[in-house]
Amino acid sequence: MILLPSSIVKPANVGLSLSYGLSLNGALFWAIYTSCFVENRMVSVERIKQFTNIPSEAEWVKKDSPPPSNWPSKGNVELKDLQVRYRSNTPLVIKGITLSIRGGEKIGVVGRTGGGKSTLIQVLFRLVEPSGGSITIDGINISTLGLHDLRSRFGIIPQEPILFEGTVRSNIDPIGQHSDEEIWRSLERCQLNDVVASKPGKLDSAVVDNGDNWSVGQRQLLCLGRVMLKHSRLLFMDEATASVDSQTDAVIQKIIREEFAECTIISIAHRIPTVMDCDRVLVIDAGYAKEFEKPSRLMERDSLFGALVQEYANRSTGL
Repeated sequence: MILLPSSIVKPANVGLSLSYGLSLNGALFWAIYTSCFVENRMVSVERIKQFTNIPSEAEWVKKDSPPPSNWPSKGNVELKDLQVRYRSNTPLVIKGITLSIRGGEKIGVVGRTGGGKSTLIQVLFRLVEPSGGSITIDGINISTLGLHDLRSRFGIIPQEPILFEGTVRSNIDPIGQHSDEEIWRSLERCQLNDVVASKPGKLDSAVVDNGDNWSVGQRQLLCLGRVMLKHSRLLFMDEATASVDSQTDAVIQKIIREEFAECTIISIAHRIPTVMDCDRVLVIDAGYAKEFEKPSRLMERDSLFGALVQEYANRSTGL
């Protein structure tokens, strides 16, 4: 417009258009910024709409069929043709497992990634409902129980220690069912008594979100103390020592052997040495229970467990 003759475009119009052009740049920026902001916030609306359509879990408490107050008293677990899939249109993850675990046994669960090890724990807690078959614990089919009645009777030590923002007391006894004396006794058994006693607030010492003001080993020991307070006859472990050092690993294993000697323990192992001292080893491969026997007997013959041990030994030697 500057190069055109003034008879075609007046200089006043050129200045006016440039002035409007500069303001249009700012208006365009704010229009794009606002549209992006609204689009990002609409994701939250989309998620809320999605969550409103998620099917609810089973009943939290079933008043007509509560389990006995001391259930499970022995810790016997029976799986009959157990089949599990995550959604109705997906293939089976567990394809028919039948086995019997006697009360007080220590069972190690091993297998390749994706074989169905963690799914077995999820279905025992009914995070995923069985597609077929049944799970019976001390003579009671767990599908007939309310979710609270079921889950509150089990103990679990996860692979990643979970702590919530609050205090030591609220983390080790979330429901507030136990006295200070019982909590201190539990802390003493899991070797955290001195650590908590040295803090100014003691049981009311702060725990930040995810327990970031505690070491990983201390967090795992707190989770262990939480399980001790429940006095569960059935304990599940998902490689509880995978994220701690060898010394803390030895401490945790020693506590578990001493404090849970009479409990049924089902331990998912990602490292082979963890299950070598178990009573029996369950080898899950592609959703099937391929082997279920004592580790020593499986090592004596050509077995999947023996192959996993040999592979672990070769990899450790290579490192």
